[in-house]
Amino acid sequence: MRRRQATKREPKGDPKFNSPVIGHFINIVMVKGKKSIAQGIVYDSFDVIKEKLKDDPAKIFFAALDNARPRLEVRPRRIGGATYQVPQEVTKDRGISIALRWIRDFARAKKGKAMKIKLADEIVSAFKNEGSAVKKKEDTHKMAEANRAFAHFKW
Repeated sequence: MRRRQATKREPKGDPKFNSPVIGHFINIVMVKGKKSIAQGIVYDSFDVIKEKLKDDPAKIFFAALDNARPRLEVRPRRIGGATYQVPQEVTKDRGISIALRWIRDFARAKKGKAMKIKLADEIVSAFKNEGSAVKKKEDTHKMAEANRAFAHFKW
C-alpha cells in the first residue's frame, strides 16, 4: 500500500525581487549551505546582465528560463524484460526546476571566469535561444520524438 503524497510547499521569494523562482534558483546555486554567497553570485550575475543588455534582468531571466524549459522528457519503463524510453510531458514546475539545474551546471562547467560572469553568460545565451541549456532541451525533445512509438506504454 502506498503512502499519502507529500504536500507541496511554496518556496519563499528572494529578498530583492520577491520571486519564488529566483529564490529557488539561489537555493540551486548554493553550495554547502552558504546562501548569502549564492545570493551574491545570482544578484551580481543579474547586474552583469543589466550592463550587457540594458534591460530588466528579472524579465531576461524568466525569458531565458522559458527558452531552456523542456516540455517533454523520456523515462525508462521496464516491460517484459525490455526497458523502453517512454516519452512523457513535463509539468511546469519540474520543467522550471530542470532548466534551472541545467543553467547552473553549464555555467559551472565553464572554466577561467568568475561564477557570476559564467552564470550571466549562460542566462544571456538562453535568452537568445542559443547555448548549452537550450541545446540540451532540444536534444531531450529529439529523444522524446524518436521514442514516440513507445508512447502507448505511458501509465
